[in-house]
Amino acid sequence: MNDQKFALITGGTSGIGYELAQLFAQDHINLVLVARNEENLKQTKADLEKYGVTVHTVAADLFKPEAAEEVYNKVKGLSVTIEYLVNDAGQGEWGRFHKTELKREIDLVQLNIVALMSLTKYYLQEMTERNSGRILQVASSLSKAPTPYMAVYAATKAFVLSFSEALSHELEETNVTVTALLPGATDTDFFHKAKAENTVTYKETELYDPAEVAKGGYEAMMNGDVKVQPGIKNKLQNSLNAIMPDGAITSTMEKQMVSSMEENGRDGITHAASARERESINAETGGINGDKAGHAAHNHS
Repeated sequence: MNDQKFALITGGTSGIGYELAQLFAQDHINLVLVARNEENLKQTKADLEKYGVTVHTVAADLFKPEAAEEVYNKVKGLSVTIEYLVNDAGQGEWGRFHKTELKREIDLVQLNIVALMSLTKYYLQEMTERNSGRILQVASSLSKAPTPYMAVYAATKAFVLSFSEALSHELEETNVTVTALLPGATDTDFFHKAKAENTVTYKETELYDPAEVAKGGYEAMMNGDVKVQPGIKNKLQNSLNAIMPDGAITSTMEKQMVSSMEENGRDGITHAASARERESINAETGGINGDKAGHAAHNHS
């Protein structure tokens, strides 16, 4: 283990990000975790130090325009090398666009696009200079699927996929790689934060295990793959989307995102770290999700 080589993970305290952090720790790779909630960072740090790795934490609200640069400067002060960057933090917002709050949608663009792009810029410059490094960008299976009721989220993830594929091509002659992870709907706190717990997808469909999704992303990143879409159902949907006209894809996605009529559908999450995240959000906001919900977990449905 090189004590000075670290993986930086945004949103590493729950969901897919938490499971990715565990995979790095199990491979004896030190960590820098970035998330908003100090208590969750402390608990996650304790979880991961059991593997014998060094874990630094940086509390930051990536909804704020200046946060990415502040994170970069704080990490620089640690005198560590970021060999692996994982941009996992992200959120969505459910509802018809003309009825949702503009400020919330702008926050999503700031978090899902601007913060991700900024951190990628900072660390890619370092990686190309030393000709070593790997980046994992968490996109979504919605990256190529216009999605009514989740229009801004899907659009931000389309950016992430396009951006990542372009960078991967730019870097072909280097030892630096960029990999896009395209998860399907996953058992994290994403739907709670997006106010989408009553959708057909959440109430009526089988969600992916965050550990399974993280494993697929981790292996693809280490292999230097351009993109990865874990799960048989996820791969099948992607194949169908490749041959279906956009209108048909959009119509299919709308059916998944409308309100469910199922009275006895799913009503909670089973992933422990994501459940902990939800409890901390509810404690902070009095059970109200939204702008203050933080950004540590998402399912990238």
